[in-house]
Amino acid sequence: MPRPTAIPRRRFLRQASSGLALLPASALGVEGKAPPSDQVTLGVIGYGGRCTVVLDHFMEFADLRCIALADCQAVRRRAGKARIDARYGNTNCVDYSDFRALLDRADIQAVLIATGDRWHTPAAILAAQAGKDIFSEKPISITIAEGRALVEAMARYRRVYQAGHQRRSVDSYRFQAEVVRRRLIGKTHTVICQQWEGPTVRLEAPQPVPPGFDYDMWLGPAPWHPYTNARVNGWNYFWDTGGGPIIGMGCHYTDIAQWALDRDDTGPVAYEGEARFDPTAFSETPVTADISCTYSDGVKIVLRSSGTFEARYIRFVGSKGWVQVDDQTNVVTAEPKDLLRLRAIAARSWAHTGDHARDFLDCVRSRAKTTCDPESAHRATTVCHAANLCIRLGRPLKWDPKAESFLADDEANRLRSRCMREPWTL
Repeated sequence: MPRPTAIPRRRFLRQASSGLALLPASALGVEGKAPPSDQVTLGVIGYGGRCTVVLDHFMEFADLRCIALADCQAVRRRAGKARIDARYGNTNCVDYSDFRALLDRADIQAVLIATGDRWHTPAAILAAQAGKDIFSEKPISITIAEGRALVEAMARYRRVYQAGHQRRSVDSYRFQAEVVRRRLIGKTHTVICQQWEGPTVRLEAPQPVPPGFDYDMWLGPAPWHPYTNARVNGWNYFWDTGGGPIIGMGCHYTDIAQWALDRDDTGPVAYEGEARFDPTAFSETPVTADISCTYSDGVKIVLRSSGTFEARYIRFVGSKGWVQVDDQTNVVTAEPKDLLRLRAIAARSWAHTGDHARDFLDCVRSRAKTTCDPESAHRATTVCHAANLCIRLGRPLKWDPKAESFLADDEANRLRSRCMREPWTL
């Protein structure tokens, strides 16, 4: 048998380098793309207004590839697929009406959950059971018991989970938290969380379900109601599917409050406040509210729902001054004003979720704890759930953060959980 002819080293290198041109650029990680072997594959569950923002920020990263999308509304599925395909210049995104089919795919590593609140916990637990890592929009749960079940499931299945409390990844809120931790405003005694006034949704007669809309899947674990545009489009203002601004926006602020106060594993022990409801409205959540949530050492979080959407903010008040972030503009103000000299040049506002998404992707690889892990997100959300229960019941409530139960109040304790419509369970 003849011996193979030796190839001179220089000719070998020339041939090898010329052969590289036959490989697609994406396989080499050039032209702003990461090789497929280095990419995190993402599936999207729920394609609404919030998802369009968060997903765009995810798709900025070369090491992320979105390959599938699920939504129970055909018009949203088509829009989502078109957006994803346009980003990658192909038609490869597969869309599903039932997100469980997406979870069955072994080639999907992580999911972005951007559904309505009623689906956040059930979808996350099903995703964890399917071996996916999870980035979920807030609030992470629709009841206190759901939140605890989510924390336990993420630990049981060893999944990476990032809650969509993106303000932890924004420089203005990081600066605010540092001011509080270093006691540059003295000892903090009050955190004012200003949300907007809740709208009222007017009654509509039942209507036919639009073609291409799986309304039963949209309701999911929530109780059945006749279809109306008002209920679907205003879902955040009905107790079965949402909790109004107190939780929709409030959980962002209670998250920052607990984080800055180093109380991510606990919560207030007493809730007291008042709210104004519109008895003529179809919607159920309050129009205005003012609730004091008091920790065992007397520090208070004050959740206020009033005024316009643009006038929202979080202010920490201490014995020697205060520091505030205006959520609409990302402007930081403080007293004494000299505190502001300590702040670096402003970066992105809360509206850009890229840094929060980046942290999630890094943790998918490292298996490290995310910036807003399940326990801290659950504790922050619990503050809002308890505040809402306080005004729904119309009386003060005492809370044991360790046992996660209300003291001497059976009715309030029953409201920590709710029945789920079959066939959905946790």
